Amino acid sequence: MKVFAINGSPKSDGNTAYAMKTVLCEIADAGIVTELVTIGGELIGGCLSCGGCVRKQNRRCVIDDKVNECLPAMIAADGILVGSPVYYSGLNGVIKSFLDRAFYVASVNGNLFRHKVGAAVAAVRRSGGINTFDQLNKYFQISEMLVVSSNYWNVIHGAAKNEAEKDNEGVQIMQLLGKNFAWLLKTLEYAKPQIPPPNITQKIKTNFIR
Repeated sequence: MKVFAINGSPKSDGNTAYAMKTVLCEIADAGIVTELVTIGGELIGGCLSCGGCVRKQNRRCVIDDKVNECLPAMIAADGILVGSPVYYSGLNGVIKSFLDRAFYVASVNGNLFRHKVGAAVAAVRRSGGINTFDQLNKYFQISEMLVVSSNYWNVIHGAAKNEAEKDNEGVQIMQLLGKNFAWLLKTLEYAKPQIPPPNITQKIKTNFIR
């Protein structure tokens, strides 16, 4: 089993990275392979709404950048962890563009993230963490992923480097999130041979303006 983690911050050693590494440490301690990539410093543009990924059905975006580099690992992984710093009470632009495109490619190429385990974390100085956490979870929820929880919303506080380590409650949230993540992965692995998943359902789309 493997968990693929995407750090939306431009800092590979900042508070978002610290939160994610805390989660991943617990997962790794349970014997599950983890990988963390930092994409916040990449030039990642938004979706062009061109429909190329729908027509080609090649599990790739027509924009060949970090999204295409990460997609195979996301598709192969059993779990996906996503983290974002909070900019203006929401997730930052790079992770938004990345997730919009990656999750759309997965959706139109056969719902490739279906029944994977997912979790999101946000690092914030003061406020906006819940908004960011909620935005990140939307990607999992529309993809039929199984979302992991902790004993509070997955937000850690800190502005300067290493400040998040002083948020004792936030650290505990991340640790418990990692334990629950590993437990759910192992539970699913055990249950798969015994309990078949529900059949894939063709999505009904209703447009409200006619």
